[in-house]
Amino acid sequence: MLSSKERAKLRAIANRADTILHVGKGGVSDNIVKQAEDALKARELIKGRVLETAMEDVRAVAEQIAEATGSQVVQVIGTKF
Repeated sequence: MLSSKERAKLRAIANRADTILHVGKGGVSDNIVKQAEDALKARELIKGRVLETAMEDVRAVAEQIAEATGSQVVQVIGTKF
């Protein structure tokens, strides 16, 4: 688990990061998980967005991706994680 200090550092980095993962009506598919895994191999933090067409809420999507990739959710705000 991340400490609050580590989480704050990652949130600061995420503010400047571009959104690279978009989840739509297809939900968390194998393709989305693969994209997340590839991005996490290249960097320690990725930023994603859940589109209006998605059937699940942002927190659920973020947690599904985290579980599938063995990572942790740092923050969920609005439609972004």
